[in-house]
Amino acid sequence: MLREFQICEGRIRNGSNGFDCIQVFVNPEPEEKRFLVEDLKIDEHTLNSALDPDEISRLEFEPDHIALIYKIPKSYSGNDQLHFRVVSTGMFLFRDRLVLVVSEDTELFEGKPFNRLQSLRTLFLRLLNRSAYHFMEHLKIINLLSDELEEKINDSMENRYLINLFTLEKSLVYYLNAINSNRVVIEKLKNSAVKIGFETDEAEFLDDIIVENNQCFRQAEIYSNILASLMDARVSIVSNNLNILMKTLNIITICIMVPTLVVSAFSMNVAIPLQHHPYAFWLIMTMALVSALGVMFVWRQRKGVKS
Repeated sequence: MLREFQICEGRIRNGSNGFDCIQVFVNPEPEEKRFLVEDLKIDEHTLNSALDPDEISRLEFEPDHIALIYKIPKSYSGNDQLHFRVVSTGMFLFRDRLVLVVSEDTELFEGKPFNRLQSLRTLFLRLLNRSAYHFMEHLKIINLLSDELEEKINDSMENRYLINLFTLEKSLVYYLNAINSNRVVIEKLKNSAVKIGFETDEAEFLDDIIVENNQCFRQAEIYSNILASLMDARVSIVSNNLNILMKTLNIITICIMVPTLVVSAFSMNVAIPLQHHPYAFWLIMTMALVSALGVMFVWRQRKGVKS
């Protein structure tokens, strides 16, 4: 699907008049791919890389355009089950147009950063900066989910909460790899600023992007290290909760077995004491109750001594 925009009075508007044209191809169909390869001379392998979520970020210089493959977070949905993924995006900067190739339809130009645009190169850089900001937003969500799962693990013995934490940790590993891959591309852009033709303010903005991306990487690294280092402790908490439950069940079982033993002893088909006593039933029940209370008293005394 093709969506066309243009830069008009510093803002992005729908439609195109052929000047400062922005073309967004969402999961392009065969005809659209043919147009990109044959008419715009975009390398077919590079085009396919823009749609491959496992492709690493890279920067290539073609005779009439710049090809950039970079990583962005995939839009999260409830069906993902706390699995945050990354996808590749392709940006192809020509003299008079900017072509974007994405695998899913998202709002690429929303927010304040896409106001007061001077040129396609400025939009090119702001889209790259938006990637780091998008990663930071997802990292905040992952941190909140991690805190919520920690509270549930403290009170629960279900494995699904631990599995959710493992999923979050796996997502952070993918995020770290994607952010680091973007860092390599951004630094290469910085080194090629003169070759690309970036102006002074654009080169300074590229420095800001590098700082933002590095901060994003460090934040993701901190969250990943925290999850990894505390995972064993959380497993121990679940194991301890299970031990406490088993201990409580054992105490309940013993409290039931002792009076059962008393009652069973007086229910044998042999001559037993009190078999002719008028209050034999109530005496036996009293003995059973006293035995149960005795077991509970001994257990509480031992518990008090240990504590």
